[in-house]
Amino acid sequence: MKNANLYALFESRFPQDKSACAIETHDGLYYSWRDIERATAKMANLLASLHLPPDARIAVQVEKSPEALILYLATLQAGFVYLPLNTAYRAAEIEYFIDDAEPAVMVCAPGNFGWVSKIAFQAGTKHVFTLGEARDGSLLERANHFPDSFATAQKLPDEMAAILYTSGTTGRSKGAMLSHGNLASNALVLHDYWRWQAGDVLLHALPLFHVHGLFVASHGALLNGSKMIFLPKFDAAEVMRHLKQATVFMGVPTYYVRLLAEPAFDRAACANMRLFISGSAPLLMETFKEFERRTGHTILERYGMSETTMQASNPYDGERIGGTVGLPLPDVTIRVLRNTPAGASVPCKIDEIGDIQVKGPNVFHGYWRMPEKTREEFTADGFFKTGDVGKFDRKGYLSIVGRSKDLIISGGYNVYPKEIESFIDEIDGVVESAVIGVPHPDFGEAVTVVVVARPGTQLTEAEVIALLKSKIANFKVPKRVHFIDDLPRNTMGKVQKNVLREQFKNG
Repeated sequence: MKNANLYALFESRFPQDKSACAIETHDGLYYSWRDIERATAKMANLLASLHLPPDARIAVQVEKSPEALILYLATLQAGFVYLPLNTAYRAAEIEYFIDDAEPAVMVCAPGNFGWVSKIAFQAGTKHVFTLGEARDGSLLERANHFPDSFATAQKLPDEMAAILYTSGTTGRSKGAMLSHGNLASNALVLHDYWRWQAGDVLLHALPLFHVHGLFVASHGALLNGSKMIFLPKFDAAEVMRHLKQATVFMGVPTYYVRLLAEPAFDRAACANMRLFISGSAPLLMETFKEFERRTGHTILERYGMSETTMQASNPYDGERIGGTVGLPLPDVTIRVLRNTPAGASVPCKIDEIGDIQVKGPNVFHGYWRMPEKTREEFTADGFFKTGDVGKFDRKGYLSIVGRSKDLIISGGYNVYPKEIESFIDEIDGVVESAVIGVPHPDFGEAVTVVVVARPGTQLTEAEVIALLKSKIANFKVPKRVHFIDDLPRNTMGKVQKNVLREQFKNG
């Protein structure tokens, strides 16, 4: 029987020349494919020596490094379940995740060992290791004593490979269980859809605790046997320095905004590049157009989430339409439904807004230890309710209007924030905006706008409201407009509307 372990798939695609460079760091270190194989085997042997149960969770909260990626590969190879945790999480959050997931092993940064180990040991986690950015820590010290070969654990496609916790901005954070089959199917589809080719080099500036950086970017390069240039974090100057050695770059919209702020970022700087991909948050049309004008490259936007990895993408060959996330990926079915007055769900017409649902081999198996929540989020015919609201256009391209939780119901009318934001963002002097609903005694919710204006712009609340009144229905026109310097975002660039709702709940 063929081994469905995701690591076995990656290893089968490593280049024949194992001395070739697999990872180059920003400070000039080189890791060959042979180095990756041997280091992965050493860590896998260490994990196996701990005599853990087959579904043991390996929780990891460390800074980005080649060794952090190797730890992920070792967890897969040894047959355990990888649990990446955002490096921004503090004690109360880590305590929740450890209590909920009950990891057998916790790996943290050396500087956090004191407080992390206390939480872990109190929760019953038996093993706590450290892993630092400078190739230090107890994990590497221990692993170095083990053999550099390992027989990859046998896995079935439906066996769990990873748990990714959702952001938890609207309540208890949920652990999405992803199988080896989920991750392998998505990686193989994206390999073909984005036309990965021989000689590709990935400039990797994303974090490793998220779908985008770990499952999309890293998987793509590993599956293609492509070299990665590893940056510890996004830095526009560092990206510029390495662009001429790369062909593929993936980022959140903020990365592209910051690159466009670099005067030297132009066609010449991107001459060797083949593909720029954006995701994790909406890309402003202004950024999309300016990037194309400056570089001659059209950014490819795609759509994914923790529970599904990637599910839609603008095409590599074909029209890439700004403001959309493209077409459903091969083997993935996406539908947009609306509720009738009688309570039935029916397919939306073209350009009609509704709830997005998805089905395919990429879709997760459920939420960790939340069977009732899992049942709630799947339809009777097996579609996952994404919680996103969107629409299909005449060409079959999907646009995301927002999250269903962000829907504003004002005076009985449905108001979709993204629609209003698109009009506001066209106003001269507006950098970006966020539309939220706040409590209102008469309307239930009042439409409120938070605007980031360009420095020196003399834009007023009255002017914004007057401009919108000429373009949209009156029930969509905001009751208040607030101006701030920056919108609050999470580590992947998504605007935290829950923070804005709390900040402006009193008008």
